[in-house]
Amino acid sequence: MPENWKQMIYTEAVIVNPSVHLKKGELYPFLDMASVEPSSRCAWTAEWRSFTGGGARFAVGDTLLARITPCLENGKIARYCGQSAHEAHGSTEFIVIRGRENITDSTYAYYLTKWEGVKGYAISQMTGTSGRQRVPTESLSNLIVPVPPLPEQRRIASILGNLDDQIENNRKMAKTLEAMAQAIFKSWFVDFDPVRAKMAGESRESICKRLKITPEILDLFPDRLVDSELGEIPEGWKVKRIGDVITRLPVGSRYEQKTVTSKGLVPVLDQGKSGVIGYHNNGPDVMATIDTPVAIFANHTCFMKLINFPFSVIQNVLPFIGKGIATIWIFYASAGKQTFIEYKGHWPDFVIHKIPIPTLNLVKEYERIAHCHLRLIWQCESKSRILAQLRDTLLPKLISGEIRIPDAQVLVDTTINISRS
Repeated sequence: MPENWKQMIYTEAVIVNPSVHLKKGELYPFLDMASVEPSSRCAWTAEWRSFTGGGARFAVGDTLLARITPCLENGKIARYCGQSAHEAHGSTEFIVIRGRENITDSTYAYYLTKWEGVKGYAISQMTGTSGRQRVPTESLSNLIVPVPPLPEQRRIASILGNLDDQIENNRKMAKTLEAMAQAIFKSWFVDFDPVRAKMAGESRESICKRLKITPEILDLFPDRLVDSELGEIPEGWKVKRIGDVITRLPVGSRYEQKTVTSKGLVPVLDQGKSGVIGYHNNGPDVMATIDTPVAIFANHTCFMKLINFPFSVIQNVLPFIGKGIATIWIFYASAGKQTFIEYKGHWPDFVIHKIPIPTLNLVKEYERIAHCHLRLIWQCESKSRILAQLRDTLLPKLISGEIRIPDAQVLVDTTINISRS
């Protein structure tokens, strides 16, 4: 450890569960555990709830450490990034961490908490019955951590934060592109906007300009809607079960979460939004590519995602492709439907759901457009994986003093320049 650094008890270096004054019965932003994404530095509140006097209390910039299994093992450690004018409350399963004045910077405290020396220690201290184990807050008083001078803390936090900033920018761009692809799908295949515009007598020029489509695409839509068992659908379209237009892919090994590691060649996908949860060195079970993506359906959570690289899965994750129809289209037809929430979270309930099937020429046209968006999304995700890998490599080395600021900055600048090219 560098000579001007200190070793301190964790609970003396940072404030654990700092005092936050909320008035009982008043409304404040509320954050539940589900809103914390392991792959994201920030956690945002999605709702306001009346404060009842219980649960965690925190302010903007505080670090939220999940203390319950398996949330902590899955990496649920994030900074609260809600509205600056409001303090907030949330799940009872959060331990709140804040920098201590004149000792630790709050941003450094976040990265210190993500460091395996803290996270791993917290996991090792879990007690309770299987499946409901928790970290006793008092156990953190027995942990010794490295504490550099405040200026160096801020530089360490700045280097790691710069990488997280780039990752967040990529995430926002991917989210915008995804929303665009979904909006086009909804307009064409859910709201039937081109067909309704024709039926309303709108001119071809006006339709194309308003809906941002070419005359050739407009010609692929029929001129009227007809009755079906699903209600009105465009003339000439058919109604089929999802199971009739997809093929479920066989997989070899089903991995348990505890068997995957942080190193390996083949990514393993879970049934949550975190996506890749680890790696192994056996062969991939599914050979997905950018040109032939594969969709995955997660039993119990109904979460779906398009995958464009070879992968394996944990239990309850089911890969599939389109049968006689583009996988990209069937993905949006099922995952993007407003009625998707009606599925009970099991494959049999998913495949019996009925959807309107358009002509193949129209499906191919949508696939072409959506694929352009998806390529950019996947580029963003690929860049983020590279940046995250560097961040995760640098974090323990910077926290321990193994690598110093100048050398780390060179690596960051080089990687960011490459990711932007």
